[in-house]
Amino acid sequence: MLRTLFVLSEMAPYSKTGGLADVGGALPLVLGQLGVDVRVLLPYYGRPALHDLRWCCTVNVPYTGETTELWSLAERPQVLFLRYPAYYERDGSPYQDAQGEDWSDNDRRFASLNRVAVEIAQGRVSGLNWRPDIVHANDWQTGLIPYLLDLESRIGATRPATLFTIHNLAYQGRFAPSAMAPLHLPAADFHWLGTELYGAFSFMKAGLTYSDQLTTVSPTYAQEIQTSAFGMGLEGLLQTRSAHLSGILNGIDAIHWNPGADPYLPAHYSLQDRLGKAQCKSQLQSSLGLYPDPEVFLLGMISRLVEQKGTDMVLDILPDLLRRGMQVVVLGSGDKFYERQLLEMAAAYPAQMATRIAFDEGLSHHIEAGADAFLMPSRFEPCGLNQMYSLRYGTLPIVHRTGGLADTVTDADDFRHPSQCNGFVFDNPQSDALHHAVLRAEALFRQPALWSHLQDQAMAGDYSWQHSARAYFQLYYEVLARRAGGHSAPPARH
Repeated sequence: MLRTLFVLSEMAPYSKTGGLADVGGALPLVLGQLGVDVRVLLPYYGRPALHDLRWCCTVNVPYTGETTELWSLAERPQVLFLRYPAYYERDGSPYQDAQGEDWSDNDRRFASLNRVAVEIAQGRVSGLNWRPDIVHANDWQTGLIPYLLDLESRIGATRPATLFTIHNLAYQGRFAPSAMAPLHLPAADFHWLGTELYGAFSFMKAGLTYSDQLTTVSPTYAQEIQTSAFGMGLEGLLQTRSAHLSGILNGIDAIHWNPGADPYLPAHYSLQDRLGKAQCKSQLQSSLGLYPDPEVFLLGMISRLVEQKGTDMVLDILPDLLRRGMQVVVLGSGDKFYERQLLEMAAAYPAQMATRIAFDEGLSHHIEAGADAFLMPSRFEPCGLNQMYSLRYGTLPIVHRTGGLADTVTDADDFRHPSQCNGFVFDNPQSDALHHAVLRAEALFRQPALWSHLQDQAMAGDYSWQHSARAYFQLYYEVLARRAGGHSAPPARH
């Protein structure tokens, strides 16, 4: 049986700031169903409660004198929580304090996670009696793992294969070069072919340089990050590694996001019977103080309220959309300027617009079900999940053609692929292009037969993790075969 150590900095439902946590909560489970022996390693930030965990073993972190502990859930013993209270059990997010500033010791915090991962990978944690064939690291917080394992091989040690997934290239784990010495990393590797990135020491650069295989979270994003427009200064390196770079689209948790059984919804519905969706819309309007009218075009948006997500474009076109009689519901948080603008707009149009500055799981499900269309005009989006939630719920997405949005949404006017059309896509990330896409969507909303046909195609799609997990399963064996210099095929799956 193939053994995989899956390492990441957050995992739903225990800790979450974004889509990485959703991947961690879903992909390892599906890989396990395919026959992979997966162990997940992540920091323990205070959840779940300690009384729900069982102590596994102690791990001494090399070079640092830190004594850490591994704990696991009784019902999910394959999830290993790294406990070191001084680093991880703090007020704030996994990466920032309560004021939104990066923790000043993030380099040491995540280097400790990486060192423990290497101890497990090398079979040096006696309490586990387990060693992986491949280590799957995720985003900059785990970027040192491939590098540290490369250092192991330099002294003659056998190491497992490594795969490093880029979830968002914009976050690169950059630190001053002086951070390397306290982390006991060789200064000789601080150069442009090693861990150096424009004068800084970068965890992301280390992962991209030293991992056996690179993946990212959609095929289009894998191509985009090899260009200057999306490469964030790393496009040259990614071009040189293109033969070992794959794009595998993320999936969604099709059990948690299921309009036929969603506990957050006032009514359930399905592809075969969408009557419940109208009730979800009516109750969403009523609960948020909007005028309850089934004929009004209701737009939903759930997002970080930042420029990357196109919040400024939405603000630019809101006055005209509201003057035309549309309704808009916004849920999220982010830039204080955008938050204030959206709140002021909702106050000016209380019967047509609602803004909620919060994280609200229940409301997010209700918006996905109750809205007619979903706004997602991201300037760049490695994969995106909300557009897939929207498709599954028959809420047609309006998206900019980028990253995973381009890979999942086919424009209603794309006559080359009429059987795949399931939303509205615009090419130029500008307000007027978004505005035109919204007006196109409303025009089709006024044609119930065409709108229903698009909903049918949206809801009929398969957005689950099954296909993506099989792609990783195959890739694991390809990486192992390449390292072994021979052929290694995965067992047949039936």
